[in-house]
Amino acid sequence: MTGDPVLDALRSAIGASPEVPDLRIRLIEVLIDRGDVAGAVSECAAALTVLPADARFVDLLTRATSGTAGPTVAAAPPSGGFDWASAEADLGVPTPPPFVDYRPTPDAPPTASDSAAAHDPAAEVVDDIDIELPTVRMADVAGMDDVKKRLDLALFAPLRNPEVARAYGMSTRGGLLLYGPPGCGKTFLGRAIAGELGARFIQVGISDVMSRWLGDSERALHAVFETARRNAPVVLFFDELDALGHKRSGMSGDSGLRPLVNQLLVDTDGAGASNSGVFVLGATNHPWDVDPALRRPGRFDATVLVTLPDPPARAAIARHHLQGRPVAGVDLGRIASETVGFSGADIAGVCTLATQRALADSVASGTVRPVTQADVDGAIATTRPSTGSWFTAARNVVDYANTDGTYDDLARYLKQRRR
Repeated sequence: MTGDPVLDALRSAIGASPEVPDLRIRLIEVLIDRGDVAGAVSECAAALTVLPADARFVDLLTRATSGTAGPTVAAAPPSGGFDWASAEADLGVPTPPPFVDYRPTPDAPPTASDSAAAHDPAAEVVDDIDIELPTVRMADVAGMDDVKKRLDLALFAPLRNPEVARAYGMSTRGGLLLYGPPGCGKTFLGRAIAGELGARFIQVGISDVMSRWLGDSERALHAVFETARRNAPVVLFFDELDALGHKRSGMSGDSGLRPLVNQLLVDTDGAGASNSGVFVLGATNHPWDVDPALRRPGRFDATVLVTLPDPPARAAIARHHLQGRPVAGVDLGRIASETVGFSGADIAGVCTLATQRALADSVASGTVRPVTQADVDGAIATTRPSTGSWFTAARNVVDYANTDGTYDDLARYLKQRRR
């Protein structure tokens, strides 16, 4: 405790609710008003660590270190992100454009491998279940051309042309399973699919249905399907499907998950008309752990491999995560070429680490400086791809458990990576 009741109350409130930005903003404003520059800079650094995408704390950091009032934090940030005119006046030197050989747009589209931008603001709660109204479309997904082609063939073409699909004996029922390395945007793709179909979006994880009481988990899962049916058209997205629909052959006889898998099999059965207008999607990092009965025709019968982001996607991911922060002279093409093998989550981590390096330097020197290519290069040098263990497991599956050709697309992808 400092003995100052205002500061003590604000810090106590922040300790109880660290994710609320307004509390941190008020504390920093009080410190600036009282001339405590060191305290304000320290609180800005702590806030940007917890809320790195909030440009208001950059404005406050500028105010604290420049000794001027600066922009009002309650005002909306400029359309281009960081206010470069104010930065030039504060630093006394002209600043280069944020990105090298890149023309930014006012609202850059999110990317398939960007989990931070995956949520749409429009949502409602029905029967205690969150139902989103996605605004993103497949055109908003950067790169991933092969994935888009597979999705068009397996899902969009039959749905857009039901007569042609019936003529070729193809059904528009059944589900779609997205699988691949972690952190590559499977959940965002699910939202983009819902937006493309003009459907609502319901995301379900094992924590949403699992209960310690006998029978409650199965009832909760069935209630999710019932809510989806009443709100069709809807995309019902099962995250980490291997947790909800794990292989029953690998469970003990008294496992509480076995009845849950059985209920999932009943509700995803596409043979009936009860799921009309409900498009069931699943996502998993380990499709080989999903119960085989869930992979049969009528359930999750079509699979799409979501791979690591390609160069255009890597550049778009980096741009999105650096946009709105003080950035100067960052070469997106160079980032794309230096992050081969990185997942979208890895690239997001690189951008956060680069920002932290610039922030630490600014705090030490007392002068705000933008994030530069040197910061990004240093962050890349200390970051290792997080998907190594996944590829090891995937190679073992392809080499020893692909007798029926289920993972031929994965085998081709791994072969291409070796080249």
